[in-house]
Amino acid sequence: MTFRFSRPPAVQSAAVIAIVLMSFARPALAAQSHESHLKPVKTIADARLTIDTPQGQAEFPLYLSQDWSVAQPQVTRAVIVIHGKLRNADVYFRTAQNARDAAHADPVATLLIAPQFLATLDTRIHDEPADLLRWKGDAWMGGEAARAPLPISSYAVLDAIVARLADRTLFPTLRHVVLAGHSGGGQVVQRYAVAARNIAALTSEGIDVRYVVASPSTYAYFDAQRPDAQGVAAPFDAAQCPGFNQWKYGMDNRPPYLDDRSPAQLEATYASRRIDYLVGGADNDPRQKALDTTCAAEAQGPQRVARAEAYYRYIQSRHPDGLPQRFHIVPGVGHDGARMLTSVCALAAMFDTQGCEQ
Repeated sequence: MTFRFSRPPAVQSAAVIAIVLMSFARPALAAQSHESHLKPVKTIADARLTIDTPQGQAEFPLYLSQDWSVAQPQVTRAVIVIHGKLRNADVYFRTAQNARDAAHADPVATLLIAPQFLATLDTRIHDEPADLLRWKGDAWMGGEAARAPLPISSYAVLDAIVARLADRTLFPTLRHVVLAGHSGGGQVVQRYAVAARNIAALTSEGIDVRYVVASPSTYAYFDAQRPDAQGVAAPFDAAQCPGFNQWKYGMDNRPPYLDDRSPAQLEATYASRRIDYLVGGADNDPRQKALDTTCAAEAQGPQRVARAEAYYRYIQSRHPDGLPQRFHIVPGVGHDGARMLTSVCALAAMFDTQGCEQ
Protein backbone atom coordinates (compact mmCIF):
# COMPACT_ATOMS: atom_id res chain seq x y z
CA MET A 1 0.00 0.00 0.00
CA THR A 2 1.34 3.42 -0.94
CA PHE A 3 0.73 6.63 0.96
CA ARG A 4 1.18 10.00 -0.72
CA PHE A 5 1.07 13.19 1.29
CA SER A 6 0.25 16.42 -0.45
CA ARG A 7 -0.91 19.98 -0.16
CA PRO A 8 -2.09 20.93 -3.63
CA PRO A 9 -0.38 21.98 -5.76
CA ALA A 10 2.78 20.72 -4.02
CA VAL A 11 4.70 17.88 -5.66
CA GLN A 12 3.63 14.54 -4.22
CA SER A 13 6.06 12.02 -2.72
CA ALA A 14 5.53 8.33 -2.06
CA ALA A 15 6.16 6.04 0.87
CA VAL A 16 5.28 2.40 1.27
CA ILE A 17 4.13 1.20 4.67
CA ALA A 18 1.89 -1.51 6.07
CA ILE A 19 -1.67 -0.70 7.06
CA VAL A 20 -4.44 -2.72 8.62
CA LEU A 21 -7.66 -2.82 6.59
CA MET A 22 -10.80 -3.87 8.32
CA SER A 23 -14.51 -3.56 7.60
CA PHE A 24 -17.67 -3.42 9.65
CA ALA A 25 -21.01 -3.92 7.95
CA ARG A 26 -23.40 -1.31 9.29
CA PRO A 27 -27.01 -0.80 8.18
CA ALA A 28 -27.59 2.65 6.70
CA LEU A 29 -30.41 3.34 9.13
CA ALA A 30 -28.13 2.60 12.09
CA ALA A 31 -25.54 5.01 10.71
CA GLN A 32 -28.11 7.78 10.42
CA SER A 33 -29.35 7.15 13.97
CA HIS A 34 -25.78 7.12 15.31
CA GLU A 35 -25.14 10.53 13.71
CA SER A 36 -28.41 12.15 14.76
CA HIS A 37 -26.61 14.13 17.50
CA LEU A 38 -23.88 15.42 15.18
CA LYS A 39 -23.60 18.67 13.29
CA PRO A 40 -21.51 18.93 10.12
CA VAL A 41 -18.10 20.57 10.34
CA LYS A 42 -17.80 24.15 9.11
CA THR A 43 -14.64 23.53 7.14
CA ILE A 44 -12.52 20.63 5.90
CA ALA A 45 -8.73 20.74 5.88
CA ASP A 46 -7.09 21.35 2.52
CA ALA A 47 -4.00 19.13 2.86
CA ARG A 48 -4.39 15.47 1.93
CA LEU A 49 -2.82 12.16 2.86
CA THR A 50 -3.47 9.98 -0.18
CA ILE A 51 -3.67 6.23 0.38
CA ASP A 52 -3.35 3.70 -2.43
CA THR A 53 -4.33 0.10 -1.65
CA PRO A 54 -5.20 -2.97 -3.71
CA GLN A 55 -8.83 -2.14 -2.90
CA GLY A 56 -8.55 1.36 -4.35
CA GLN A 57 -7.56 4.87 -3.31
CA ALA A 58 -8.64 7.07 -0.43
CA GLU A 59 -7.70 10.50 0.90
CA PHE A 60 -7.52 11.85 4.42
CA PRO A 61 -7.69 15.58 5.31
CA LEU A 62 -5.31 17.31 7.72
CA TYR A 63 -3.76 20.67 8.52
CA LEU A 64 0.01 21.13 8.24
CA SER A 65 2.17 24.06 9.29
CA GLN A 66 4.81 23.13 6.70
CA ASP A 67 4.94 21.27 3.42
CA TRP A 68 6.02 17.73 4.28
CA SER A 69 6.12 16.55 0.67
CA VAL A 70 9.67 17.90 0.52
CA ALA A 71 12.62 17.46 2.88
CA GLN A 72 12.42 19.56 6.05
CA PRO A 73 15.91 19.24 7.59
CA GLN A 74 15.23 22.10 10.03
CA VAL A 75 12.30 20.34 11.76
CA THR A 76 13.27 18.86 15.13
CA ARG A 77 9.81 18.51 16.71
CA ALA A 78 6.42 17.38 15.36
CA VAL A 79 3.23 17.95 17.35
CA ILE A 80 0.12 16.04 16.29
CA VAL A 81 -3.01 17.57 17.84
CA ILE A 82 -6.24 15.54 17.70
CA HIS A 83 -9.61 17.30 17.66
CA GLY A 84 -12.60 16.34 19.81
CA LYS A 85 -15.97 14.98 18.77
CA LEU A 86 -16.86 18.20 16.91
CA ARG A 87 -14.15 17.25 14.38
CA ASN A 88 -13.10 20.91 14.27
CA ALA A 89 -9.49 20.33 13.33
CA ASP A 90 -9.15 23.98 12.24
CA VAL A 91 -9.81 25.14 15.82
CA TYR A 92 -7.32 22.66 17.26
CA PHE A 93 -4.73 23.64 14.65
CA ARG A 94 -5.01 27.26 15.80
CA THR A 95 -4.73 26.13 19.42
CA ALA A 96 -1.55 24.22 18.49
CA GLN A 97 -0.17 27.40 16.89
CA ASN A 98 -1.01 29.38 20.02
CA ALA A 99 0.66 26.74 22.20
CA ARG A 100 3.78 26.81 20.03
CA ASP A 101 3.93 30.61 20.29
CA ALA A 102 3.30 30.58 24.05
CA ALA A 103 6.18 28.12 24.43
CA HIS A 104 8.41 30.38 22.28
CA ALA A 105 9.13 27.40 20.07
CA ASP A 106 10.77 28.07 16.71
CA PRO A 107 8.05 27.78 14.01
CA VAL A 108 10.65 26.67 11.48
CA ALA A 109 11.82 23.82 13.71
CA THR A 110 8.27 22.78 14.72
CA LEU A 111 5.88 20.89 12.46
CA LEU A 112 2.24 21.10 13.55
CA ILE A 113 -0.21 18.47 12.31
CA ALA A 114 -3.97 18.44 12.91
CA PRO A 115 -5.68 15.35 11.42
CA GLN A 116 -9.40 15.58 10.68
CA PHE A 117 -11.56 12.47 11.15
CA LEU A 118 -14.77 13.22 9.29
CA ALA A 119 -18.21 11.76 9.82
CA THR A 120 -20.27 10.61 6.86
CA LEU A 121 -22.61 13.59 7.16
CA ASP A 122 -19.63 15.97 6.67
CA THR A 123 -19.01 14.71 3.15
CA ARG A 124 -22.74 14.74 2.40
CA ILE A 125 -22.96 18.42 3.35
CA HIS A 126 -19.68 19.59 1.82
CA ASP A 127 -18.86 19.17 -1.85
CA GLU A 128 -15.95 16.78 -1.44
CA PRO A 129 -14.68 13.91 -3.61
CA ALA A 130 -16.11 10.47 -2.88
CA ASP A 131 -12.64 9.13 -2.01
CA LEU A 132 -12.37 11.22 1.20
CA LEU A 133 -12.26 8.98 4.28
CA ARG A 134 -15.21 9.26 6.66
CA TRP A 135 -16.48 7.36 9.68
CA LYS A 136 -19.86 6.51 11.09
CA GLY A 137 -20.47 9.09 13.81
CA ASP A 138 -17.75 8.97 16.49
CA ALA A 139 -16.43 5.53 15.52
CA TRP A 140 -13.03 7.03 14.72
CA MET A 141 -12.45 7.60 18.45
CA GLY A 142 -12.20 3.88 19.12
CA GLY A 143 -10.06 2.90 16.15
CA GLU A 144 -12.85 1.47 14.05
CA ALA A 145 -12.67 1.31 10.29
CA ALA A 146 -13.82 4.12 8.05
CA ARG A 147 -17.27 3.58 6.57
CA ALA A 148 -16.11 4.71 3.12
CA PRO A 149 -14.43 4.62 0.72
CA LEU A 150 -12.09 2.02 2.29
CA PRO A 151 -12.32 0.22 5.65
CA ILE A 152 -9.19 1.78 7.18
CA SER A 153 -8.86 2.11 10.96
CA SER A 154 -8.49 5.63 12.30
CA TYR A 155 -5.48 4.34 14.24
CA ALA A 156 -3.94 3.05 11.01
CA VAL A 157 -4.24 6.60 9.65
CA LEU A 158 -2.20 7.78 12.65
CA ASP A 159 0.28 4.99 11.89
CA ALA A 160 0.63 6.44 8.40
CA ILE A 161 1.43 9.87 9.84
CA VAL A 162 3.98 8.27 12.18
CA ALA A 163 5.61 6.45 9.27
CA ARG A 164 5.89 9.68 7.35
CA LEU A 165 7.64 11.37 10.25
CA ALA A 166 10.02 8.40 10.59
CA ASP A 167 11.30 8.96 7.04
CA ARG A 168 14.83 10.28 7.61
CA THR A 169 15.12 11.49 4.01
CA LEU A 170 12.36 13.98 4.82
CA PHE A 171 13.06 14.64 8.52
CA PRO A 172 16.76 13.94 9.10
CA THR A 173 16.97 15.91 12.38
CA LEU A 174 13.58 15.12 13.93
CA ARG A 175 14.03 14.33 17.64
CA HIS A 176 10.58 14.65 19.26
CA VAL A 177 7.07 13.57 18.26
CA VAL A 178 4.12 14.52 20.48
CA LEU A 179 0.53 13.28 20.17
CA ALA A 180 -1.85 15.53 22.09
CA GLY A 181 -5.61 15.67 22.41
CA HIS A 182 -8.33 17.17 24.57
CA SER A 183 -11.74 15.67 25.38
CA GLY A 184 -12.61 13.33 22.47
CA GLY A 185 -9.10 13.88 21.13
CA GLY A 186 -7.76 12.91 24.55
CA GLN A 187 -9.72 9.67 24.24
CA VAL A 188 -8.05 8.99 20.89
CA VAL A 189 -4.55 9.72 22.19
CA GLN A 190 -5.04 7.50 25.26
CA ARG A 191 -6.38 4.58 23.20
CA TYR A 192 -3.75 5.05 20.52
CA ALA A 193 -1.10 4.84 23.24
CA VAL A 194 -2.65 1.46 24.07
CA ALA A 195 -2.99 0.26 20.49
CA ALA A 196 -0.37 1.91 18.25
CA ARG A 197 1.46 -0.52 16.00
CA ASN A 198 4.01 1.69 14.31
CA ILE A 199 5.72 3.70 17.08
CA ALA A 200 8.91 1.61 16.79
CA ALA A 201 9.43 3.27 13.41
CA LEU A 202 10.19 6.44 15.39
CA THR A 203 11.86 5.06 18.50
CA SER A 204 14.23 2.91 16.43
CA GLU A 205 15.46 6.15 14.88
CA GLY A 206 16.14 7.61 18.32
CA ILE A 207 13.05 9.84 18.19
CA ASP A 208 11.37 10.55 21.53
CA VAL A 209 7.60 9.91 21.47
CA ARG A 210 5.22 11.22 24.10
CA TYR A 211 1.47 11.48 24.59
CA VAL A 212 -0.58 14.28 26.15
CA VAL A 213 -4.01 13.06 27.30
CA ALA A 214 -6.11 16.05 28.35
CA SER A 215 -9.54 15.73 30.00
CA PRO A 216 -11.06 12.75 28.18
CA SER A 217 -14.44 11.47 29.32
CA THR A 218 -13.10 7.93 29.78
CA TYR A 219 -10.05 5.70 29.63
CA ALA A 220 -9.33 2.15 28.46
CA TYR A 221 -8.93 -0.21 31.42
CA PHE A 222 -7.00 -3.47 31.11
CA ASP A 223 -9.07 -5.73 33.37
CA ALA A 224 -12.45 -5.89 35.11
CA GLN A 225 -11.53 -3.55 37.95
CA ARG A 226 -13.04 -0.09 38.29
CA PRO A 227 -12.78 2.60 40.99
CA ASP A 228 -14.89 2.09 44.10
CA ALA A 229 -16.51 4.89 46.10
CA GLN A 230 -13.06 5.92 47.37
CA GLY A 231 -11.60 5.95 43.84
CA VAL A 232 -9.57 2.78 44.42
CA ALA A 233 -9.60 0.02 41.82
CA ALA A 234 -11.67 -3.00 42.84
CA PRO A 235 -13.54 -5.82 41.06
CA PHE A 236 -16.60 -4.37 39.37
CA ASP A 237 -20.03 -5.96 39.62
CA ALA A 238 -21.02 -6.50 35.99
CA ALA A 239 -24.67 -6.77 37.02
CA GLN A 240 -24.61 -3.00 37.45
CA CYS A 241 -23.55 -2.51 33.82
CA PRO A 242 -23.08 -5.60 31.62
CA GLY A 243 -21.15 -3.65 28.94
CA PHE A 244 -18.74 -1.91 31.31
CA ASN A 245 -15.69 -3.70 29.91
CA GLN A 246 -16.49 -3.37 26.21
CA TRP A 247 -13.95 -1.49 24.12
CA LYS A 248 -13.31 1.50 24.29
CA TYR A 249 -13.88 1.36 28.07
CA GLY A 250 -12.19 -2.00 28.54
CA MET A 251 -10.66 -4.91 26.65
CA ASP A 252 -13.72 -6.89 25.54
CA ASN A 253 -14.77 -6.88 21.87
CA ARG A 254 -11.75 -4.93 20.67
CA PRO A 255 -11.76 -3.85 16.99
CA PRO A 256 -9.58 -5.80 14.54
CA TYR A 257 -6.79 -3.21 14.68
CA LEU A 258 -5.84 -4.40 18.19
CA ASP A 259 -7.57 -7.72 18.83
CA ASP A 260 -4.46 -9.61 17.64
CA ARG A 261 -2.74 -8.75 20.94
CA SER A 262 -3.79 -9.84 24.41
CA PRO A 263 -4.79 -7.33 27.11
CA ALA A 264 -1.57 -8.17 28.94
CA GLN A 265 0.51 -7.41 25.85
CA LEU A 266 -1.32 -4.15 25.26
CA GLU A 267 -0.88 -3.13 28.88
CA ALA A 268 2.84 -3.91 28.91
CA THR A 269 3.33 -1.68 25.87
CA TYR A 270 1.15 1.05 27.33
CA ALA A 271 3.08 1.07 30.61
CA SER A 272 6.25 1.80 28.64
CA ARG A 273 4.78 4.88 26.92
CA ARG A 274 5.70 8.38 28.03
CA ILE A 275 2.32 9.90 28.92
CA ASP A 276 1.21 13.12 30.59
CA TYR A 277 -2.37 13.03 31.89
CA LEU A 278 -3.93 16.47 32.34
CA VAL A 279 -7.34 17.42 33.68
CA GLY A 280 -8.82 20.80 34.47
CA GLY A 281 -9.37 21.34 38.18
CA ALA A 282 -12.82 22.78 37.46
CA ASP A 283 -13.75 20.01 35.00
CA ASN A 284 -15.71 18.26 37.72
CA ASP A 285 -19.32 18.74 36.65
CA PRO A 286 -21.13 15.37 36.46
CA ARG A 287 -23.67 17.00 34.13
CA GLN A 288 -21.24 18.72 31.75
CA LYS A 289 -22.85 18.45 28.32
CA ALA A 290 -19.95 16.70 26.57
CA LEU A 291 -19.36 14.18 29.38
CA ASP A 292 -19.98 10.53 28.56
CA THR A 293 -22.71 9.43 30.98
CA THR A 294 -23.25 5.88 29.74
CA CYS A 295 -23.12 3.24 32.46
CA ALA A 296 -19.71 2.08 31.19
CA ALA A 297 -18.41 5.63 31.64
CA GLU A 298 -20.08 6.08 35.03
CA ALA A 299 -18.31 2.92 36.19
CA GLN A 300 -15.06 4.93 35.91
CA GLY A 301 -16.27 7.74 38.18
CA PRO A 302 -18.85 10.54 38.34
CA GLN A 303 -16.92 13.24 36.44
CA ARG A 304 -13.64 13.93 34.66
CA VAL A 305 -11.43 14.86 37.60
CA ALA A 306 -12.53 11.78 39.55
CA ARG A 307 -12.07 9.55 36.50
CA ALA A 308 -8.62 10.96 35.75
CA GLU A 309 -7.40 10.58 39.33
CA ALA A 310 -8.79 7.05 39.57
CA TYR A 311 -7.23 5.93 36.29
CA TYR A 312 -3.79 7.28 37.14
CA ARG A 313 -4.01 5.61 40.56
CA TYR A 314 -4.98 2.36 38.79
CA ILE A 315 -2.00 2.48 36.40
CA GLN A 316 0.41 3.42 39.17
CA SER A 317 -0.75 0.54 41.36
CA ARG A 318 -0.19 -1.95 38.54
CA HIS A 319 3.20 -0.53 37.54
CA PRO A 320 4.76 0.94 40.67
CA ASP A 321 8.36 0.94 39.42
CA GLY A 322 9.64 3.15 36.64
CA LEU A 323 6.31 4.18 35.13
CA PRO A 324 7.18 7.00 32.65
CA GLN A 325 3.83 8.72 33.17
CA ARG A 326 2.76 11.84 35.07
CA PHE A 327 -0.49 13.37 36.23
CA HIS A 328 -1.33 17.07 36.49
CA ILE A 329 -4.41 18.99 37.57
CA VAL A 330 -4.60 22.36 35.82
CA PRO A 331 -6.08 24.74 38.44
CA GLY A 332 -9.23 26.70 37.66
CA VAL A 333 -9.83 25.31 34.16
CA GLY A 334 -13.08 23.65 33.17
CA HIS A 335 -13.77 21.74 29.97
CA ASP A 336 -11.83 24.10 27.71
CA GLY A 337 -9.47 22.71 25.08
CA ALA A 338 -7.76 26.00 24.28
CA ARG A 339 -6.91 26.70 27.92
CA MET A 340 -5.87 23.13 28.64
CA LEU A 341 -3.53 22.77 25.66
CA THR A 342 -1.91 26.16 26.30
CA SER A 343 -1.54 25.59 30.05
CA VAL A 344 1.89 25.56 31.68
CA CYS A 345 1.82 21.78 32.09
CA ALA A 346 0.68 21.16 28.52
CA LEU A 347 3.45 23.39 27.19
CA ALA A 348 5.98 21.52 29.33
CA ALA A 349 4.75 18.19 27.98
CA MET A 350 4.62 19.28 24.34
CA PHE A 351 7.60 21.66 24.11
CA ASP A 352 9.83 20.90 27.14
CA THR A 353 9.27 24.29 28.72
CA GLN A 354 9.69 24.89 32.45
CA GLY A 355 7.22 25.78 35.18
CA CYS A 356 5.07 22.67 35.63
CA GLU A 357 5.65 20.99 38.98
CA GLN A 358 6.36 17.29 38.61
